Amino acid sequence: MASPVRILTAVPICDGHDSAINTINLEFIRHGIEVVYLGFHRYVGDIVRAAIQEDVVAIGISSYNGGHVEFFADVVRQLKKKGADDITVFGGGGGTITHDDAREMKRKGVDQIFFAGTSLTDMAEYVRKNYGKRSKARAKSKDDLALARKLTEIEDSFVQGRKRPTPNAQRPTPNGKIRNTKVIGFTGPGGAGKTTLIDELVLRFLERKPKMRIAILSHDPSVIGEGALLGDRATMINSQDDRVFMRSMATRGQAGGLSPATEGCLALLARSGFDYVIIETVGTGQEALPFRNKLVDQTVLVMNPDYGARLQLQKIVMLDVADIVVVNKTDLERAKAALSEIEQRLTQNKRKQEIVATVAKRHRDPGVDELFELITR
Repeated sequence: MASPVRILTAVPICDGHDSAINTINLEFIRHGIEVVYLGFHRYVGDIVRAAIQEDVVAIGISSYNGGHVEFFADVVRQLKKKGADDITVFGGGGGTITHDDAREMKRKGVDQIFFAGTSLTDMAEYVRKNYGKRSKARAKSKDDLALARKLTEIEDSFVQGRKRPTPNAQRPTPNGKIRNTKVIGFTGPGGAGKTTLIDELVLRFLERKPKMRIAILSHDPSVIGEGALLGDRATMINSQDDRVFMRSMATRGQAGGLSPATEGCLALLARSGFDYVIIETVGTGQEALPFRNKLVDQTVLVMNPDYGARLQLQKIVMLDVADIVVVNKTDLERAKAALSEIEQRLTQNKRKQEIVATVAKRHRDPGVDELFELITR
């Protein structure tokens, strides 16, 4: 079985039209394509950085706001400058991009422009047929480009049912540490705000630790027998920085919130000079213990106040093992009662656990400051 086709989609700066690209993303997923969605209002540098770190085979740009000839061409130029000119660029813009524009864009290195009236199925089949074969390893790649390709090799080694990483992907040591890298695992139910919380923590790392580098392994579920929408980058604002390396991973059928290749990818990142590696799981339920094999140094469980009746807390096994429990969205009405109930639940464990109240969507939230201090002390 071949590896899934992996592409990145994005909308340019000054363009807030994301309805079309979201519809197209869904069709790509139905055709077995893994889509890393970067979101809208994105600069060329953001798109190129993300495409390289994610090691995609192609970039799809949806442009409805004009300026497309130069924008697409600049993406092609910057990919070439970074040594990643084997990443193909394609896109569309309904009736905004004319046939004359398309011819000019192709002369500037754009592979394909889809016009109004092209069916979603035809787009998906074109991507599968033309971008299905990965290029050979880049001989002169370096830095993020080389690291991204090695991560892909580890991930692809599981495609045919192999249960071990490639020989170069050593396991972490039992306590999760390799050299001086600290590994922090974030888990919790979908919608609790894990991604926003991590992005706010990254802002504090960048501001307060000016020499540190951070890596993020972010997980999203695969649609059974189909593709995956890897969408965490779309809500990452502060993490669009050259000191942050982010890789999105699909679960590819594995239960529990992580990918079959997570352990091998983590080992590689921990050997690659990052000071912190943050792992974010898929939104998990009551039964999940994603870090049971001690992949991490510290486990953070993120919850929101609306978990239901108090009895539900007795069923959440992560409350027994988390080092830090974050109750996010504490601006909601039920927050005070939830904090009290969760605190009482943690006292049953008879070990030291921290509980932190945050509103991650609120810039400069003091609760996120407290969490940052707990993680870095």
